[in-house]
Parts: sequence; structure tokens; C-alpha cells
Amino acid sequence: MTNNLTDMSMKNIISLTIVTAVTSVALLLAPVAFVQSDTSQPKTQHTSEKRDISITRVTTGLNHPWSIAFLSASDWLVTERSGSLRRVLDGQLQPEPIKGLPDVHATGQGGLLDVVLHPDFASNQLVYLSYTAKQGSNYGTEVARGVLVDNELRNLEIIFKALPKVRGGRHFGSRLAFDDRGYLYISLGDRGAKELAQEQNKHIGTVIRLHDDGAIPKDNPFVNIAGVLPEIYSYGHRNVQGMVFDKKTKTLWTHEHGPQGGDELNQVLSGQNYGWPIITYGANYGSGTKIGEGTEKLGMLQPTTFWDPSIAPSGLAIVDGNRYPEWQGNLLVGSLKFQLIARLELKDNAVLSEERLVERDFGRIRDIRQGPKGYLYFITDADNGSIYRIE
Repeated sequence: MTNNLTDMSMKNIISLTIVTAVTSVALLLAPVAFVQSDTSQPKTQHTSEKRDISITRVTTGLNHPWSIAFLSASDWLVTERSGSLRRVLDGQLQPEPIKGLPDVHATGQGGLLDVVLHPDFASNQLVYLSYTAKQGSNYGTEVARGVLVDNELRNLEIIFKALPKVRGGRHFGSRLAFDDRGYLYISLGDRGAKELAQEQNKHIGTVIRLHDDGAIPKDNPFVNIAGVLPEIYSYGHRNVQGMVFDKKTKTLWTHEHGPQGGDELNQVLSGQNYGWPIITYGANYGSGTKIGEGTEKLGMLQPTTFWDPSIAPSGLAIVDGNRYPEWQGNLLVGSLKFQLIARLELKDNAVLSEERLVERDFGRIRDIRQGPKGYLYFITDADNGSIYRIE
């Protein structure tokens, strides 16, 4: 009996040794795994007035992601505010960031911000970035473009610099959008110096319109007007962090942060003054005292709608295609403060109703975009930020 037990033990030891050795070799030869989409995360179900939706986390591990652009259905670019441009391929966050970026300075609310593709990206491979740049002890928003080759931006050129650069880390904007004629729009904040948003010889608190190479369109509203920068398209904005062009209605939509209350949704029209800080539906932080002259003034445009209390809007998408037929033509607004998506129903460019979705279910929502195949995606602003798909 003793000999039989000994023989069995020896066989078990030999078998275990062989299995361990084979496993060790396999692990050594295995490729290094990428950070993958969290397939263990089940879809979460959510109820909407018009349709029920499910939301899946596609990718995580991003450091305060700010924006997303879709090279294809399976190949995406994501900006991290800390200064890296990351690639997500087939739901996997690639380990190496894109090379060849401009000199980005992350400070306060600034850093690497928006990313959009040229309308003819398929033929020219041009990628546009907005970011915070430094000059001495001052900071400001700049826009650069480069040709994406493999994992690198080449032939990088800076096509716009917001001036003057000023101290502080607040209110840089900055979203980028192309319209159906190929014009590039750049949204800018007031940099915490609100009085400058009414000074048309400065870029602060404006929306800029340029050709795709940075040249100034001859039909811009302030061309050949003394004392006004010709690249300005509209002014009197506080801090525009959402912008999208609706090709069906030919409308450039933006939203901007108000102070204490008074976040605005606006239709941006050529040459118009949106009033900040002379008119606002917000108030001074803390004291709640009045800012400027009130809520309206002749020659200054009213918002399409406003939020009070503030939702801290960020990211803006318009729903198109057949993926979400009940939401066709709706605007979707991300919220940092209330961690939600506001769905706005429109008619003749007026807001009919608002529904608030996924409130406090996923964290601070930084951007929302419609991608290839019509799916909607949103990203969360966190140390370990994620990308989610709405289905």
C-alpha cells in the first residue's frame, strides 16, 4: 500500500511539473496585452421617454479624456487633457500615444482639448487639434493640424493662435467644427477676464471662422473693419465647450458655461454679439449678485435656451441617421456638474422639451459624439476615464 501511494504521488509531482513548465513557456511567448474594452461589464438598461436604451463601456484607462474622433468604425483618436493623443483600435486602448504633437501645456482647465478630422480626411489624412500653449507665464488656445501617418502626426503646422495670452488656467474653450462648406470654426473662452469678451480687437470670448489652412475667409463679417480682428465670426461668449454643425438646417450650435446659473444654448450667427458679460442669466458666484446690466439688451442676442441652475455643459451632438429614429434631429448635451445627458427636442430651431438621461450613473460627461454606423458615444472626465456606447 505504501509503495502504491508513493508511486501515485511521484506521478502527480511529475505531471504538475510538466504542466507548470509548459504554462511558463506559454506565458513567456505570449504577446503583451493591450488595455482592452471591459467586456466583463454588462450592458446597463435605461429608460427614456421615447425609447429604452442600453449603454456599454467600450474602453477605459484614459487620463481625463476630452474629445474623440473616428477614423473608422474600429479606429478612434482620443485626446487626454494631460497632453496625449491616444488611439483605440477594435476597443483596445493602444499603449503608445500618437507622436508629433504640438507643445501642449496642461494647466488648470487647459491642456490637449479637441480633435476633429478634415472633411476630406480619407484623401488627405489631416487631423486638427486644439490645445493650450504657453508664452512666458501666460497661456492661450492654439490650433494645429498634421497628417496622420501610422502612429505619428507629420508636417505639423499651427494655423491659429488666440491672442492675447493671459495668466490663469480658466476658460480656454475650445471646440472645433467644420461646416458643409469646409469652413473651420474655433470656440474660445473669456479666460476669466470677462470684460475682454466685448473687445473685438482680441480673440477672447469669440467664435473664429477660418479656411481649413488657417486663412481668413473674405466673407467673414468683420473683414476690412478697422479695429476688429477679421477672423472673428461672433463674440460676447463666456466659455464655449460644445459645438456642432447641423448640415440639414445649416445651423452652427454652441453651448457655453454661464457663471452661477445661465449656461446657454446658442445658434451662432455671423457678426452677432451674444452679450457676455453685459447680459446674462447667471449671477456672481457666492454672493448671487447681479452681473452686467440684466438679461437682455438691444443688439445682443438671446440664447435659444438656458439652464439655471447650471449643468456645466460639455460636448454636443446632433442625432442623425436611422440608428435612433425617435431621437432624429435632437441635440444631446453632456453635463459635468449633474453627470447626465440632456436630450433636447427641437422644432424650427426652438427647444420644445428637455429630457435628462443617465443622471449620476457614469460620472462627469465630457464629450458626446455620433460615430460611424450611427452609434452615439460619450466619454467621462476622470483619472480613469471611459468611452461608452449608447445602443
